[in-house]
Amino acid sequence: MNPKTHPGAHRGLILPRRALRRLVEAGIFVQASVSLEYQQFAKRYVLRGVESGGAVETLGRYVTFCGDQGESLPWLHPLDGIGVNGVHALVIAASLVRVEMFRRGQTYDLSISRIAPGKDNNGKRPPLECTRIFRAEEGFLAADLAKRARSQKEIVIPTFYSRAGESLAIPAQFEAVIKAVVAALSCSRCTHSHYLRAPEASSPETIRLPGAEESFAGADSGKGGAYQ
Repeated sequence: MNPKTHPGAHRGLILPRRALRRLVEAGIFVQASVSLEYQQFAKRYVLRGVESGGAVETLGRYVTFCGDQGESLPWLHPLDGIGVNGVHALVIAASLVRVEMFRRGQTYDLSISRIAPGKDNNGKRPPLECTRIFRAEEGFLAADLAKRARSQKEIVIPTFYSRAGESLAIPAQFEAVIKAVVAALSCSRCTHSHYLRAPEASSPETIRLPGAEESFAGADSGKGGAYQ
């Protein structure tokens, strides 16, 4: 499936109220929103995302972030939640690919979208642009395969179909991050990041943002704006 801009792509997965209520009852917290922030010293815009989520026996939701080719990104630092199945790590980057998945039983919904600042407009705050890369609902993963994912021995990606029953091909570059999210959806009482990684040791003077090559022009008041 070719990436394309879609009016609803910025929302990621849209879950019914009943599902959201069940997640709250199960104590699973996911922060799927991405915010646009301005770095005063570097004079550029960056994105802020939080890897979060977890699972119970029959339910799970998880969101993480990666680079344009599915590569793992270094976190800014890990996060400690009040309880389990909550926030795990914070990432700052020039652009982010958000991978979000929801599981109920053996049924999975998946959303992959790229979020980046739009073009600067005469020094004004740029809009956030979101491009849908892949989205599918009601994927299926047999119970015995899900158990393998739970044990981390052999993780299998759910099979997704079109409305006509044809198998949908998942972009190959995102297989690793999808497998990490599938594992997270079987990680009961999750307390750790499944895809964002610890940064390589470096001095403060040499720290660089992942994917940041050029500064975005303009100035800003420094207030961040959430992108749901």
